[in-house]
Amino acid sequence: MNADHPYSILTPDFIIDAIEAAGYFCDARILELNSYENRVYQIGIEDSEPLVAKIYRPGRWTLDQILEEHSFTHELADHDLSVVAPLRNENGDTCYQYDKFYIALFPRRGGRAPAVDDLNCLEVLGRFIARLHNVGSAAKFKYRPDITPADYGTASRSWLLENNFIPAELVDAYSSVSENLLRMIEDKFAAFHGQQLRLHADCHMGNVLWRDEQPHFVDFDDARTGPAIQDLWMLLSGDETSQAIQMKHILMGYRDFRDFDPSELQLIEPLRTLRMMYHAAWIARRWDDPAFPRAFPFFNTQKYWSEHILELREQWAAIEAPALALIG
Repeated sequence: MNADHPYSILTPDFIIDAIEAAGYFCDARILELNSYENRVYQIGIEDSEPLVAKIYRPGRWTLDQILEEHSFTHELADHDLSVVAPLRNENGDTCYQYDKFYIALFPRRGGRAPAVDDLNCLEVLGRFIARLHNVGSAAKFKYRPDITPADYGTASRSWLLENNFIPAELVDAYSSVSENLLRMIEDKFAAFHGQQLRLHADCHMGNVLWRDEQPHFVDFDDARTGPAIQDLWMLLSGDETSQAIQMKHILMGYRDFRDFDPSELQLIEPLRTLRMMYHAAWIARRWDDPAFPRAFPFFNTQKYWSEHILELREQWAAIEAPALALIG
C-alpha cells in the first residue's frame, strides 16, 4: 500500500477501533467487499448479525453531500421501497467521523443478481424505478451535483489531457474525437427540456440484489440530479434489437407508476459516452490508490487508449443515429 495514500492506515486494528468507536463490539471478523471508490467491509459483531461498514474516500464528497445521499435513501425506505439505507445511531445520525474518514454503517443484505434475460424481471425493475423516481421528483438535492456534459465530459477530458495520461502519439486523436463528441452531446442536452429529478444515477445490475422475486437497490453513492433515462439505460445489454426489446419491457413496468417522456431515449448514447469518458478519467484520478493498478492492469497502456479512442469514434455514429426504437 502506498504509504502516502489515505487508505494506507486501514489496518484490521484501525477498522475494528473505528467500528467500536460507534458503540459496537467487533468479533475481529473482517471481510473486504468489492469496492474501489470507497472501502467497504463486512464486520462481525459480537452476539449480533454482521454489519457493513462504508469508509468514504476522503475529499470526494462533503459531509453535506453524504448526508443528503443518506436522507434520500431513508426517504425511499419510508415509501416502502427496498433500499439498503444506513443505520441511525441513538441520536439519529447516519454518519460519523473517525480520524480522517467519514463512516456509515449498514445492515447486511443478501441476494443474487437479477436475471438480465428475463423480460418479466425487467418489468419489475421498471416498476421499482418509477416508484423511486416518484419520490425523487418530490424534492431537489441541495448539495449533490447534476449530471452534465461539463462535469462528466469536459472536466474528464481536461483532466486527462492536462495530466499526461494519454500516450503522446494518441493525444491529438483523443483531443479531436472527444472535442467533437462533447459538442454533439451538449447540443443533445440543450435540446432536452424534460424533468430533472433525484436519481440513483449508477443504476446497473451490479447495484441490484434480487431476493423473493423483488429488487433491492444498494449503493446510492453516485446519487445525482438528472433525466429519468439515466436510471434505465444501464439495465440494457446486447445488440440494438435486444436493447430495444428490453427497454420496451422496462417501460411497460415503469408506466404502471409514472409517465415516461419518449424524447429521453435521445439521451441514451450521449449518457453512455459521458460515462465512458468519466470512467477513464476516474481510473486515472485514482491511479495513486494501489487498488486501481491491481484492478485495471490494462489501463495506462497504448492498447487501452487506442481502444478507448475507437470506442469514442463508434459513439459518434451512435449519437448521430436515430434513437432506440421500442420493439418486440
